[in-house]
Amino acid sequence: MPFAVEVLVSRLAAFVISSALLVAVVCVQLSQAARVRAYDTLASRLYHVAVIGDSYTAGTDEGGLGPNAWTARTWQTLAAKGVRVAADVAAEGRAGYGVPGDHGSVFEDLTARAVKSDDVLVVFFGSRNDQGVDPVLLTERARATFDLARQFAPSARFLVIGPPWPTADVPDSVLRVRDLVNSAARAAGAAFVDPIGDRWFVDRPDLIGPDGVHPNDAGHEYLADKIAPLIGMQLPR
Repeated sequence: MPFAVEVLVSRLAAFVISSALLVAVVCVQLSQAARVRAYDTLASRLYHVAVIGDSYTAGTDEGGLGPNAWTARTWQTLAAKGVRVAADVAAEGRAGYGVPGDHGSVFEDLTARAVKSDDVLVVFFGSRNDQGVDPVLLTERARATFDLARQFAPSARFLVIGPPWPTADVPDSVLRVRDLVNSAARAAGAAFVDPIGDRWFVDRPDLIGPDGVHPNDAGHEYLADKIAPLIGMQLPR
């Protein structure tokens, strides 16, 4: 090969290699910039969330009152990851989809109280209190609750957490509630989580208060550890 041609080929090869390296560097920089922008957007945005629940959410004398509630702990956990949440929590002891609570509210009433048009997520948690409610009525009340939430927050996602139980020996009536709520939730396009099937409290008596029913403060911290990632996954990016 003539010397001039050889030099030209060598320079051309060097140019191609340099160009490829330049493209690779630019691609890496763009990828890093995109990740930074995505993180900045997530960290700077304020997410509006509504939570509907029973005594497991409201807290009791056994635990979970004020800053010890799983909800308060969940917002702290998310904030530590740069995710800011503004939450409206409406929870009432002994309430369910079909059973009025201590102040006469069912979940549909609590939904009307808490859900707003700018909510990006509505969380429903419970309820073991619906034991004994006629299955047809329970299904109707659950559907009405989700329909109302959809009217108030048309673009929100729904996260429905079924009733928990503190032992492995779960009554058939509670399993029936779990299954009916699951069906209604899926019909509403909600994500459903099953604490019974996932054995959240099984073999953990240390997380339940002396009444054998309600979580103590450690139990609420445990709930926050379970629920915070579930909420995080449902928040829009």
